[in-house]
Amino acid sequence: MTRVEVKPELYSWAMQRARLEPDVLLGRFPKLEDWMAGDAQPTFKQLEKFAAATHAPFGFFFLPTPPSEPLPIADFRTLGGAAVASPSADLLDTIYVCQQRQDWYRDFTRSMGDPALSFVGSVDLEADVTETAAQISEALKFDLARRKSCSTWAEALRHLVEECENAGVLVMVSGVVGNNTTRVLDPEEFRGFCLVDDRAPLVFVNGADSKSAQMFTLIHEVAHLWLGKGGVSNFTLNSKTSRKEERWCNAVAAEVLVPLSNLKGEFDRQSDFEDELERLCRLFKVSSLVILRRLLDARFLTRERFDELYRAELSRLAHIKSERSPGGNFYYTEAVRVSRRFARALLSSTFEGNTLFRDASRLLGIKKAATLDHFADQLNAA
Repeated sequence: MTRVEVKPELYSWAMQRARLEPDVLLGRFPKLEDWMAGDAQPTFKQLEKFAAATHAPFGFFFLPTPPSEPLPIADFRTLGGAAVASPSADLLDTIYVCQQRQDWYRDFTRSMGDPALSFVGSVDLEADVTETAAQISEALKFDLARRKSCSTWAEALRHLVEECENAGVLVMVSGVVGNNTTRVLDPEEFRGFCLVDDRAPLVFVNGADSKSAQMFTLIHEVAHLWLGKGGVSNFTLNSKTSRKEERWCNAVAAEVLVPLSNLKGEFDRQSDFEDELERLCRLFKVSSLVILRRLLDARFLTRERFDELYRAELSRLAHIKSERSPGGNFYYTEAVRVSRRFARALLSSTFEGNTLFRDASRLLGIKKAATLDHFADQLNAA
């Protein structure tokens, strides 16, 4: 039986890339420790299975040393003030498929004669935060007056996604790689990213993150589009960052969701704090975490008090099943996972004979033609 010579360090590289420990794989690969020690070599088929299990390109195992795989887009992530290294296979694969979708959609818009979108890259880091937030609110029809029609912040989030897409932004919300439910994206690694393009701007929101965080992530990434600087982010509402781009986008997102002047005029110091927090959530149609952050920004809370309340609120939300949006399938449907705008354009092009079914299946992650037809029917009925 033919054995394949693999450098031992490549096994460690593949497992680290996939965020897997050897113990997890020993059941499927009993000789793994021997392979890693250089005392044995796998067969061709065993190596193929190991590559699949670690989501690593098969050809990489024939390299003399582990390859360097930097992120293909800017990295705005920080951890304790330092840059985050070694992106996982899950993050890399998610970015790669989004880039492929963006490439297709860019070509599609050109073929349709659609104009470039003027808001992409329309401001710089010196732009006034309040003015930029007002521009975004107007472009996305997400000012306070228009939010009144939404009964909850979860409904407001759905409205925001729809308006982003109406403005020309491809919004993809998913908690897994492609449609592989065993490959859950880690919010601690990244919460979102955007791919800047004046014809096919794309925002990806990590759907494995809490619903209470997704609205802020979406607006944060939209702010990156206005800035014209795309990349990966892993901020939280209680985190600090040394990256000027992230601080600016955080400030814009916060101002879009809860304008500081409105908050200062609304906050009642004399009311019971929990009651007031709930009232402000209903008024601004945002989560309690966003309100807490804005109360800190307005200096109604000290940093110490904010940190205490934020931790308590995170714990409370984690135990509330109703945090899931009504009709919870919304965030997990195919249309939201790949962007409703993108899916409609791709399927229209496919059924008109301009795009191969093979390419549509690959970009949507749908293998069966019958499933593709059913998805098209459901999309048209929505």
